[in-house]
Amino acid sequence: MKIVVQNFKTGKLSVADAPRPAVPENGILVRTTASLISAGTDRASLELANKSYLGKALARPDLVRRVIRKFLNDGLFSTYKAVQNVISEPRTLGYSLAGEVLGVGSGVEGIAVGDRVACAGAGHANHAGVVAIPGNLFVPLPEGVSDEDAAYVTLGAIAMHGVRQADQQFGATVLVVGLGLVGQITLQLCRAAGYKVIGLDLDEAKLELARAQGAVIAAKPNAASLAADIAAVTDGHGVDAVLLTAGSRDSGAPFEMVAGHCRDRARVVVVGDVKMDISRDVYFKKELEILQSRSYGPGRYDPEYEEKGRDYPIGYVRWTERRNMSAFLEMAAAGQLDMQALTTHRFPIEQAAKAYDLVTGAKDEFVVGIILSFGMQASAASQPPESAKRKTEGKIGLGIIGAGNFAKSVLVPALTGTGGFDVRGVVSAHGIAADTMKKNTGAAYSASEATAVMADADIDAVVIATRHDSHAAYVIDALKRGKHVFVEKPLCLTRDELAEIEVAARESGGILMVGFNRRFSPYVKAVRAHFDGRREPLAMIYRVNAGRIELDSPSAWVHDLGVGGGRIIGEACHFIDTMQAITGARPVDLHATGLNPRRTDLSAADVVTMTISFDDGSMGTVHYFANGNSSFPKERLEIFGQERIAVIDDWRSLELIDGDKTNRQKSRTMQKGFAEEAQAFLEGCRSGKAPIPASSLIDTTLVTLLAVEDLHGAWDETLDLGD
Repeated sequence: MKIVVQNFKTGKLSVADAPRPAVPENGILVRTTASLISAGTDRASLELANKSYLGKALARPDLVRRVIRKFLNDGLFSTYKAVQNVISEPRTLGYSLAGEVLGVGSGVEGIAVGDRVACAGAGHANHAGVVAIPGNLFVPLPEGVSDEDAAYVTLGAIAMHGVRQADQQFGATVLVVGLGLVGQITLQLCRAAGYKVIGLDLDEAKLELARAQGAVIAAKPNAASLAADIAAVTDGHGVDAVLLTAGSRDSGAPFEMVAGHCRDRARVVVVGDVKMDISRDVYFKKELEILQSRSYGPGRYDPEYEEKGRDYPIGYVRWTERRNMSAFLEMAAAGQLDMQALTTHRFPIEQAAKAYDLVTGAKDEFVVGIILSFGMQASAASQPPESAKRKTEGKIGLGIIGAGNFAKSVLVPALTGTGGFDVRGVVSAHGIAADTMKKNTGAAYSASEATAVMADADIDAVVIATRHDSHAAYVIDALKRGKHVFVEKPLCLTRDELAEIEVAARESGGILMVGFNRRFSPYVKAVRAHFDGRREPLAMIYRVNAGRIELDSPSAWVHDLGVGGGRIIGEACHFIDTMQAITGARPVDLHATGLNPRRTDLSAADVVTMTISFDDGSMGTVHYFANGNSSFPKERLEIFGQERIAVIDDWRSLELIDGDKTNRQKSRTMQKGFAEEAQAFLEGCRSGKAPIPASSLIDTTLVTLLAVEDLHGAWDETLDLGD
């Protein structure tokens, strides 16, 4: 399929070919017929990508902080490779389109293949021939609405939510500041609602368009007669509400400019990206009310609503973002809105670069709405992988499922760095991500369905680096096909899944390995040698300053028990496995205690202490604390036994103490064992002997599952971990 992408490193925009995405379980697959370019939003993205490295850094200081932390942890070379991987991946553009349903996920009802729909959402409703849309980000098209008009649905919902925030009555006077695409739609909505509309903009052509759409006044903000004209329209009182649909992220000047035109206790609604720099005096004297308009409406940025399709009860939330989308289309169907009047340009998808020349100003023309049209680019049937070159003799054929940040910046480079793997196929639900990794690894093909690599006879080993809830099914499928499996932690999320995996691993000709990289660290190898020949148990303390993952962050999915399993299952498994590796013993008993931070924005399940007993008499305590500070080192492991001590401090230093002798080792970069882990997996694929016994993988996973149950009071106390 065709997709519009931008290289974040160079800023270059192009139309690429990529595998179509997979059908989402809680969504639909759509063949795009028309998509809308939002000049304001896309211009900001284009400008950022076209900045120098310094300009990008100044614009995104949050990313700079992440890079600095990685440099301090992993060193220059590793950081450089990670940054290059991230910035070289194409960025998708677009978030508003119309099309035809190609596939329906099992969790979606009320829609069928062949239905026409309008779709919204950055990262979902891209300028692409086929898109995967979550269940609450699409709406069916009413009869009489063209695909071109429906492609305005996202901008229509944004404008509609802004008008709702203004909360005015029939006959009110509303001032719309900024007559770009959202401003023009806002003007039409206000007119349809029975408001008198005044429009302000610096562009005379946009003012003329506003007059044609019913604005009682359309003027430049500095017009000499503006104050008198507004006074005449409002009987001297001033406007009832202001809708700021302009972009002014560097200045709060629009707030001061509109205040003088407002009546006492008017509402000022911020729809566009305007800097919140407000003069208190004038807003205080008039007691003006300032409201933010959060994009499309209630539900926006809530993954439970957008990703999982959990609707808000209409009795409590009348106008969600999806209901706003539907209302906009119904108004268009009734002839109350005229999107054709706003469409100034149309381009086929192949000429998207020309369309964006209008957005950037490289081509100087009057622009409001730009529509991209799509031909018949995809059928309902999945496309097979392109024909591949023959597998390299003597290498292990590798299939990769999942192309997220960790896979592309750490895991896959470590595996390919061994020189022993021939990457055959790359799979990602987002086809463009798979295609990018294909190019970076020299893979033979990319795809969006895991069956592509599972059924490939040239693939001997499968790497699974997807979200946690999909791990078990992929592991079982690959093992049943006799393939070697490397699954990034965790192994699975439930006891039933664990039992199925145990059977599949026992019966498979392939090996199973979980990404417990720390056990392969040179420091762990040195610790084992330090305690070699011991005749008594070990006592271990593993302190983890885990850091917060806030509930509204992009990584918050790890807290969802059904998707990420929580951080104990998803990350604490590392530390349990490390203690198993050091003792060479199996866990037989567990006690877990948690602390509730009593904060609604933070998880109550990631400040935990786990005490584990092993069958050789050793014991270990894992303090997994997410309530610390990221400036402090993350991990410290202390091991005591037989008058010897070993201390690993944040995988940068190692102390081995025996009597009056102390052996100290230090490294500039963290010694977490990724390269050694990759080499161990390669050797395991060649020999057929798993680097980590399957029983150990099962034990570690079971401990984390039981810890979560213990914290929730659901653990059966009679269960024997040693069974």
